[in-house]
Amino acid sequence: MARATHSEHSSPESNEQLRKTEERAQNAERRVEQLEQRLETLEHARTAQTPPKSPRVAMIPVDPELEASKEAVLSDLRNEPMMDHLLKALEAGQDIGHYGRLVFAMIAHHFLPEEAVIGWLNRDPGTNPEETVALLRQVESRDYNPPRRERILEWQSQQEFPILPNPDDPDCGNVYRNLKFPQKVYEHIQEYQEEKMHAEGVESQAADSK
Repeated sequence: MARATHSEHSSPESNEQLRKTEERAQNAERRVEQLEQRLETLEHARTAQTPPKSPRVAMIPVDPELEASKEAVLSDLRNEPMMDHLLKALEAGQDIGHYGRLVFAMIAHHFLPEEAVIGWLNRDPGTNPEETVALLRQVESRDYNPPRRERILEWQSQQEFPILPNPDDPDCGNVYRNLKFPQKVYEHIQEYQEEKMHAEGVESQAADSK
């Protein structure tokens, strides 16, 4: 008598369950695709409505103490009538002439940072940034002493812009009286005077020996 063999095929119930599982998986995939399409559409719409962001510029923090110090120095410079006159002219964008710029640089560089002196001189329409930097480099490299009033008057006669606002006032342009320079300036002047006196003494002796 032959034995009965079990069927290797799945039952109808299991096949139906597998079919439903596959349908649910396919439906889930379609919903995911639809959701992705909606998100992409929304993203395109948002990008079209939103203007492009400007690149962020790194802001250099301002040192309040340094700014206050600069304002205090400018206030001191304005106590000298000639410097106040030159600062106001530069603020107004006037051409103060070559010697006006030279006088300003020879005095201001003892009080203000280099970039501040250059910034002020660049307001003058009669010059350009390259000439401004060259002028300041010349003043610094030759270590000029601040000019005396007599020299300023001499320079003023060679240009149209009046460096001294009131040349009849003996205090106007007397920078050594109206401003307090760094100690090295006075030491340099003393050395110059001693060398000048020595040179004059030598010349006097030579003249007497003749």
